[in-house]
Order: sequence, then structure tokens, then C-alpha cells
Amino acid sequence: MTTDSATTPALFLSHGAPPLVDSELWVSQLQCWAGDLPHPTAILVVSAHWESAPLTIGSTTTGTPLVYDFGGFPRRFYEVTYTSPGAPELARQVAALMPDDEPVVQQPHRGLDHGAYVPLTVMYPDADIPVLQISLPTLDPERLLHLGARLRPLREQGVLIIGSGFTTHGLPFLRDPRPEAPAPGWSAEFDHWTAEQLARGDVDALLDFRHRAPGMPYAHPTVEHFAPLFVTLGASDAPGRGIDQVVDGFWMGLAKRSFQVA
Repeated sequence: MTTDSATTPALFLSHGAPPLVDSELWVSQLQCWAGDLPHPTAILVVSAHWESAPLTIGSTTTGTPLVYDFGGFPRRFYEVTYTSPGAPELARQVAALMPDDEPVVQQPHRGLDHGAYVPLTVMYPDADIPVLQISLPTLDPERLLHLGARLRPLREQGVLIIGSGFTTHGLPFLRDPRPEAPAPGWSAEFDHWTAEQLARGDVDALLDFRHRAPGMPYAHPTVEHFAPLFVTLGASDAPGRGIDQVVDGFWMGLAKRSFQVA
């Protein structure tokens, strides 16, 4: 899972709920993955848990409180901290990469949500890399692909672009809450289909997942957790090629497939 290119890959992560950090397998997979990546100069995250239009840039200040955007978990998950350095220069670059006719909004008090900080606490636990989170400005796959393409030049500066979602996210249809629960048919079928399209580099099929993918709409009754995948694909040097599927398998029956693009 090493890269021969000086350009930092872009990632799509199935980030999971906070208790996913209790999965020794998932933790070991992310730690190994991070160890094989070039050390980032900064990290830019687009998470399923922040939808805001127009494109909104989160806090650039070190120490902005995290967003504990979940409920019903043990108290320890609300005491997690991740004091990564702010990334004001990266924020300026992101804004400059956007077209003149697309406004950019600043939200300086908006800290990292769990789609951003949960995987980062595993991959980069020292919290010594500047991190910036931007919003999902749309759920339209084509527009997100274009957004990723606009962000692509940042990879040449060592910026790690992460789309953070979940390959399947049919929470209302889960019947077995155990982490080791078998995948429901709709989750397994959607995941298998996604793996095939990624392996073939069929971006057009992925863009039309609502109509082509088996398991819909159960796999994604709402599509915000699949949407960050298109930012990652758009940030690729050649969308559809050089896709390395790093993590597979299921947690609570949900597909945690994750990949990187060159």
C-alpha cells in the first residue's frame, strides 16, 4: 500500500461511529494504512456529518472544541480530545481554488466532527498535523466530483484529502446491534457492487449508484455517507484508475470498505 508518487494520495474512509475505535481490527488497519502513507503537511476532511451550502470552511484555530454529534454512547466518547493545529493557510488555498461564481463561507467556531476526528485519533494520534474540515456543499455526485478535482492541486503540496463516510449506512434497517453481526443482504450486495465498480474504475456507474446499485435504498436511505466518496474520486489524478481498496469487511453489518486513489 505504498505509493511511488511524490503526490499524496486521497482517501475515502468508512469512519464508523465512535465505538469503532474499540475494534482492534479496524484500529490496526488504519494504523498500518497511515504508516504506509507519505507524512502529510496538512489534512483536509470532507465528512458526511457536515452538510452546508455554499461550501463552508470550518475553524482554522488550534483548540476549537470538537463536535460530539452523536448520542447514546458511554461518557468516555464525549471526553475525547484532538487538539490538532489550525490550518489557516490551507483554508485560504481552498477558498482560492473555488470558482468566482461560487461563494465560500467561513464558520470559525465549527470544530471537527466525529467523521473527521475519530479516524484521525487512530491514524495520527499525536495530533501534530494541521487539520481543516470543509462542508459537503451538495449531495450531487457530479458536483462533488468537480469539487474533488478543484482540490486536487493540494495533493502536490502534501495535503492528505479525506472523504469520510460509510460504504453502507442503512441504520434504520439493522436488526443486530453486535459489532460482529453478519451483513444484511442489502449491505453485502451494495458493498460487492461498489467493490466491483472501483476495481473496474467505472466512475459513471458509481455516479448513478442510486439507480444501478443493488441494495438501494436500504444501503443508503439518505446518501450523505456515500457522497464523500465522490470528492475522493474527483481528487484523483485520473478518476477510475489507481484505486487501491485498503479496508473491507463489516461492522454491525455495515460495509467499512475504504480506499485510496493516486
